[in-house]
Amino acid sequence: MAFNQGCRGIVPSPMLNHVFLYYFLLLNRRDLDALGTGTTFKELSASSLRSFRIPLPPLEEQKRIVAKLDQAFAALDRAHVHAEANLADAKSLFDSMLHAKFSSHVDWSVRFLPEISGNLDRQRIPITKKDRTPGDIPYYGASGVVDHVADHIFDDDLLLVSEDGANLLARTYPIAFSISGKSWVNNHAHVLRFDDATAQEYVRLYLNSVSLEPYVSGMAQPKLNQASLNKIPIPFPDERERAAIVSAAADMQEQCEALEESYSAQLADITTLRQSLLQRAFSGQLT
Repeated sequence: MAFNQGCRGIVPSPMLNHVFLYYFLLLNRRDLDALGTGTTFKELSASSLRSFRIPLPPLEEQKRIVAKLDQAFAALDRAHVHAEANLADAKSLFDSMLHAKFSSHVDWSVRFLPEISGNLDRQRIPITKKDRTPGDIPYYGASGVVDHVADHIFDDDLLLVSEDGANLLARTYPIAFSISGKSWVNNHAHVLRFDDATAQEYVRLYLNSVSLEPYVSGMAQPKLNQASLNKIPIPFPDERERAAIVSAAADMQEQCEALEESYSAQLADITTLRQSLLQRAFSGQLT
């Protein structure tokens, strides 16, 4: 049933259900945003708002549409919560698997980073932003690439470990990450070189799976200095076991990413369906 009652400006009216109005504005939020003025904060004037036209079917029809949308949106809300919970579970699944792997063996030998890697921190060179020459070489900081520059100081397969920053405690991002090829690293990330790529990947996985809080100094400005980094005990099984763990982690990572992609797609579909329901409701197609 298409609306044929014409349109009105947005004014208080006993003939306009306030929830019907809310859903209509939700559908047209982009158009409303376009009516606003200002850059930092958009301001929507009363005259602009009054010029915005809405379909106005009979009040009973408005209530029927509201009831239908309420019911449909409640179901979508439940689906959204379920998909978000599944997404969170998928993201934690990998960490749980690694924790189980690293904590299941008590007979492994313990090694420290100076025993299994070389530290290249002395070669790091920080460059202030104004002094950087733009280019294609990644410039790394504590949590990854922060810029691109024209020159490099490393050209190797390396493991970077955050030296400072809130992420050492918050763990929003991995604190250990591998890089390869030409790069420039500032003094906010430790630089480690391994002779064995599997050992490097094993250490990366381990450092990202455990809390390093006991080795971090400072709360306002958390820091993992080189002396503390070198004191971290690393359970270090034989080469065959390390390779098996690295391989299992790669397989699990692939599965977790597939799950995350699936649940993220579900969330996107739910958002699209909300908009589709609103469009159908205000074009008279919601039965």
